Amino acid sequence: MGIAETKNIFLNYVREKGLRHTRQRSVILDTFLAAEKHITAEDLHNTLNKTNPEIGYATVHRNLKLMCDSGLAEEIKIGGKKARYEQKFGHEHHDHLICVKCGRFTEVRDERIERLQDELARAKGFNPQRHKLEIYGMCRKCR
Repeated sequence: MGIAETKNIFLNYVREKGLRHTRQRSVILDTFLAAEKHITAEDLHNTLNKTNPEIGYATVHRNLKLMCDSGLAEEIKIGGKKARYEQKFGHEHHDHLICVKCGRFTEVRDERIERLQDELARAKGFNPQRHKLEIYGMCRKCR
């Protein structure tokens, strides 16, 4: 799925909610999509602030929430640390290894785990719609 299609999904979602599609909203979306990493609202705001100082932190946070609600992003929280956001729509499903010391995220994809989850659900007569696997521990650098 391309950037244009992703933007259209967000634009349509915003319209469905009766909200306006503003220049600020567009700039926030473009910057988020260009980041291609797990990013905090603060990090996104700091990036935006370099070229668009008129965009406030609350505006960034509200738009990240809209992106999550529209299915374009996912919020990831680790304990008491700041929430991070990652692109979801148009990206292949993956799971995370998360360091509890430094907060580093490592994306992992393993077909064996995916098959095992499907088998488990099937054995229990369960029809999964989505799942999220997060494994918490210490990364190589922090041990």
